Amino acid sequence: MRKPARSTSKATRRPQTKSADALFDAYPAPVKTKLLALRRLIFETAKATRGVGALEETLKWGQPSYLTPETGSGSTVRIDQVKPAADQVAVYFHCQTNLVETFRELYPELNYSGNRAILLDVAGKLPEAALRHCVGLALTYHLRRKAGVAS
Repeated sequence: MRKPARSTSKATRRPQTKSADALFDAYPAPVKTKLLALRRLIFETAKATRGVGALEETLKWGQPSYLTPETGSGSTVRIDQVKPAADQVAVYFHCQTNLVETFRELYPELNYSGNRAILLDVAGKLPEAALRHCVGLALTYHLRRKAGVAS
């Protein structure tokens, strides 16, 4: 099990941190390409989603992680290659939320890992619309809870 890494940056909509750069560079090319596409999707979704504010990119558990420290609007979103499956990546969500349960109801066609992740094939096309919606729900999770709105 990997130890949590300390944040090295307050990355506000800027490209990745040096530690994230090194991590992305260490992945095999197809995995790196898919993870960078997910990263881009997360930042674009945050920018387009009202109330989210600037994202912070950091490493948690050795995985690229995206937080909303400016507004506290959302739950952390992480991305990584699925170990040991070299042909899959995952978008991870906090397992003590009902986010993945909500995603299952909205998008039964997606593949999931328990109550914590959406699984994606490295060679497959990203289901962008569904992922943008799911990421948007995660990045506004606390806003909706404060407003008394279910996921």
